[in-house]
Amino acid sequence: MTPGVVSIMGPPASGKTTLAANLCELLGAELIREDYEGNPFLAESYAGDACARLPAQLYFLVSRVSQLSRAGCDNGGLVVSDYAWCQDIIFARLRLCPEDLGSYEPLARRLGRIVREPDVLISLDADTSTLLDRLVSRGRSFERVMDESFFDDMRRSCIHAARQAPCPVISVNSAAVDFRRLDNCRDIADEIRMHLDAASIQTQTLPLP
Repeated sequence: MTPGVVSIMGPPASGKTTLAANLCELLGAELIREDYEGNPFLAESYAGDACARLPAQLYFLVSRVSQLSRAGCDNGGLVVSDYAWCQDIIFARLRLCPEDLGSYEPLARRLGRIVREPDVLISLDADTSTLLDRLVSRGRSFERVMDESFFDDMRRSCIHAARQAPCPVISVNSAAVDFRRLDNCRDIADEIRMHLDAASIQTQTLPLP
């Protein structure tokens, strides 16, 4: 398999982690999962503690930089992450007050310079009612405050970010696909292989300076 980084972007409950795990099985890749459970400020930030929002966001920022840094990903293998780096700023802009965002953005820009951009981006979307239903089903208490307005804004931001991506983008309506079934992920895995192989061929045929 051609080495590279595949990132999956989408609103909460769009199927990112389930798809990522199955793609790793199909592609023989390493899985990088977002560290929700390790964030000590997350529950408080969603429970209404405004003072916890910036620490929660900074925890994710540092965690994501560590996981997606060039040093961590340039290991000659294939990596699939169940989030995309561009989602960090999306969440920050939706969650932080202007003062906290002013503290966050300069740091994010500086740290973003060492992040390995994905070679392929998978953009997941689903209608808001489906996402809300899934959110209730998985039962994370801190996510109960995510309402229709939050999901509408999140979906618009993710779609915009996918359009701006400098790499191949695979867009999937996850409301129409059950990623829990491995067979339903095979077409996406094949498309990833196609994009990575094409990029490898292009790199090999670039003229010498």
